[in-house]
Amino acid sequence: MADPQWDAMVLVGLVARPHGLRGDVVLNPETDFVEERFAVGSTLWTRVSGVLQPLTVVRALLAGRRPVVGFDGVSDVPGAERLVGAELRITEDLVMPLAPGSYYVHQIVGCRVETTGGEAVGDVARVDGGAGASVLVVVGPRGEVLVPLADSVCQTIDVAARLIRIEPVEGLLEVNAPRERSASRRRGGRGRGTEASEPGRAS
Repeated sequence: MADPQWDAMVLVGLVARPHGLRGDVVLNPETDFVEERFAVGSTLWTRVSGVLQPLTVVRALLAGRRPVVGFDGVSDVPGAERLVGAELRITEDLVMPLAPGSYYVHQIVGCRVETTGGEAVGDVARVDGGAGASVLVVVGPRGEVLVPLADSVCQTIDVAARLIRIEPVEGLLEVNAPRERSASRRRGGRGRGTEASEPGRAS
C-alpha cells in the first residue's frame, strides 16, 4: 500500500548485512554525503511491516567504502538481521544543498523532456551511468530514448517546473535503445529518489 509520507522521503542508504555481535550493520550508501548523513546522532527512517520507524545512529565507522553503523535499540545479531534489505530515508527538507548546475537524481527522474522547439520527447524514467557520463533514459511516444546529460544537449533543466529542454544532435531522437536491454544495465540505473547527485546544466 502506498504511503505518501514514506514515498516523499529521499533514499540515503540500504542495510546490507549484520556486522559483529553488537547489532551493527553494513550499509550501501545512496548519498554523496556519507559522513554527514550517517554521523552519530543522525536520525534516519525505515519502514517495518508498513510502519515508519526512526533509527538513531549511536556508533559509526565511516572510513571505508561502506559505512558500518549501530542504531539505538538494535543491540544483537537477530536485531540487525531484521534490518537487512531495509531502506534508510530522510525527509526532503534535510537533503544537502548542491552547487549550481548539479541536481539530485530524484529531482531529474519524472521531469518531462521536450526539444527547444517545443516537441515532446517523454518523461525521464531513470538516470544511467555515473558522474561525467550520465544518460537520461526518456520514455515517450518514440519508445525509450537515451539523452546525454550534457550542456550541449540539455539546454535548460528546471527542476521546479519539472521540465528539461534539449537541443538534440542529429539522429538522437530517431535512435532508440534496443528492446531487450541487459538486466545488469537496468540494475545500474537510478530511478528512485536518492541523495546521490548528477552534474548538469542549470537553467
